[in-house]
Amino acid sequence: MLGDCWNAALAVAGSLSALVALLHVAIIFGGARWYRFFGAGERMASAAEAGRLYPTIVTALITAVFAVWAVYAFSGAGLLPHLPLRKPVLVFISAVYLGRGLVIAPLLVRKGFRPPVFVLWSSAISAGIGAAHLVGVLQTWAAL
Repeated sequence: MLGDCWNAALAVAGSLSALVALLHVAIIFGGARWYRFFGAGERMASAAEAGRLYPTIVTALITAVFAVWAVYAFSGAGLLPHLPLRKPVLVFISAVYLGRGLVIAPLLVRKGFRPPVFVLWSSAISAGIGAAHLVGVLQTWAAL
């Protein structure tokens, strides 16, 4: 049940991080075709195809990171108890998402640069999730 004081932006950000975590779980089960489709690279896809554990381990660790980020966003939103270092962790998460989302921007103005479609849409998604985190952090700054 929601308390009197909760933040919608961080709740959305946490939900999006949770969806990203679940997507990574699906990629593990989807195998090589999913690794290729989601831009993990041929090395990861080939390793998954060969039955190596490396892609599963790396993707599971990435899943764990996004799951922890979701929990921190939900904590900042007031939906979960206060977690240690909540303010600096949420600032860090916001910066990582925004950095990942915006790193493509300077490259787009370079003549002849044609990024893969995956890079464009994943950058846009990262920037959007980062923006949701940033808005939520700014709205709840004093309470964090």
